[in-house]
Amino acid sequence: MDWGRAKTILILSFLLLNAVLGFQLWSSRSDLLDQEANPNGAAEEIQRLLKSKNIQVPSDIPKDVPKLKEIVAKFDDKLTPGKPMLLLTPFKYDPLINKGAIKDLLGRTGIAKIEAYQWDPLESMNGTYVFHQMYGNLPMFEVQIELYEKSGMISTYRQGYVEVQSEGEQKEQKVISAYIALRSLIENFLPSGSIITGVQLGYHGQVYNSQTLNMWPSWRVTLASGDQYFVHAFNGAVEEPQRNKK
Repeated sequence: MDWGRAKTILILSFLLLNAVLGFQLWSSRSDLLDQEANPNGAAEEIQRLLKSKNIQVPSDIPKDVPKLKEIVAKFDDKLTPGKPMLLLTPFKYDPLINKGAIKDLLGRTGIAKIEAYQWDPLESMNGTYVFHQMYGNLPMFEVQIELYEKSGMISTYRQGYVEVQSEGEQKEQKVISAYIALRSLIENFLPSGSIITGVQLGYHGQVYNSQTLNMWPSWRVTLASGDQYFVHAFNGAVEEPQRNKK
């Protein structure tokens, strides 16, 4: 076998593959930018898709398109999600009371850094109340406090807390709009008759080595069925639906 020739062919194959993938990424981003440049056309297209597939969406779809970066975070060794822990003083929790009263109530539980979290009504169900740690004004979807209710009382909880290590070396990018994210989902993923209950921008990612989180801006789209879709807020890539098992 001519190993030199084989090596050359292999290198050329990799270069060709990288060129194709690079073009696909550029093309995808260009399409998204074209859609952003014509928001009225995008809105009309979404309305057409909603009607054709009989899909319902909430009226409060976010309109902000901030500039953000990817972030890297590390779990606090003392506050890493594990087995549920007992509260020293169980209490009755009512999510319908005002936010100020909720903060006062939770502040008396002794749960560490409780002020860094915000309640998520879409993930809270069946006696489990979910709070996401915030970074700026956006939730980190994988970093949570879960309060567990039994016989009308909150007696146990599970907590994760992270310190953001960096925002990466890349420049800030303007995220795609919620409407563009929805268009991709409605057109290619959602079955007819779906009911969308929430659309929220936040940070979503993967845990590495049980301690480190790489997270990127994502639109979380929640369905009445309990499924959750995450749409990458830079390139529009859609992640497989996550079944809410709360």
